[in-house]
Amino acid sequence: MTPLDLAPVPVGLLLREWRAARRLSQLDLALDANISARHLSCIETGKSQPSRTLLMRLADVLDMPLRERNALLRAGGYAPSYPESGLDTPALGRINQAIAFILEQQEPYPAFLMNGTGTCWRRTRRRSASATSCSTVGPASTRTCCAPCSIRTTCAAA
Repeated sequence: MTPLDLAPVPVGLLLREWRAARRLSQLDLALDANISARHLSCIETGKSQPSRTLLMRLADVLDMPLRERNALLRAGGYAPSYPESGLDTPALGRINQAIAFILEQQEPYPAFLMNGTGTCWRRTRRRSASATSCSTVGPASTRTCCAPCSIRTTCAAA
């Protein structure tokens, strides 16, 4: 991890990126969120600090995933609204069973369980064929894996 990875992302930059991803103009987003285009412009440029309610409204209009809404709130200086839990929590036991079943059905072909950030969720979830292909590529702390679609990703050591 580099020092650039630790730098906080400004809330305006996040909003601008999501607005561009949704192919909305400032005017369209402002009208949908019931604010002025000028105020949205000031938020995006950092001249104005949005309230928590406004950030949530903008996230709703942009149809952002919950993890990204939390990131938007953190960038705005607010506490996250949506809890995140690891895959190994007892409440997700049935999900763990389903994932294990799906991965077992992929034998003898390699399969990787990826989270939303593009990293392997847990090393223990890689099957034997996948673990063999990962073990020869890099050090144990950060193994580089080749996904079937030729995208290079990083597996975190368990």
